[in-house]
Amino acid sequence: MSKIEFIVEKTGTGFSAYASDDSLPIGTSGDDVTALKNNIVDAYNSYAEIKGLNEITIDEVLIRLDVKQFFDYYKIINASALGAKIGMDKTLISQYANGHKIPGPKQVEKILNGIKKLGQELSSLNLSIS
Repeated sequence: MSKIEFIVEKTGTGFSAYASDDSLPIGTSGDDVTALKNNIVDAYNSYAEIKGLNEITIDEVLIRLDVKQFFDYYKIINASALGAKIGMDKTLISQYANGHKIPGPKQVEKILNGIKKLGQELSSLNLSIS
């Protein structure tokens, strides 16, 4: 089965999500992204049971955040430092991160590729004991 995409929005108490496919009337909320993904699986599987569809696992859920929401949630990632690492002007990426400007598709792809590359670099590191 292909992944099922959910659009995520930050709320005052956590996150809400709804299926990007209009034919799936599924929505839920959660305090954080992990809880949200679990709630999405529960909501989808309840709907699937009623409709006679196959149930899904958490691995089949695709979460879509906009750039501002990403930086709001992952505050540990400094937008300016990431911008320098991926060759993007620090003022421009800060404007995206603060919601003052909305990046186009090419800029979103550049930011996402930079985030993924950073994640790969971090996951391949080992720390030594001095």
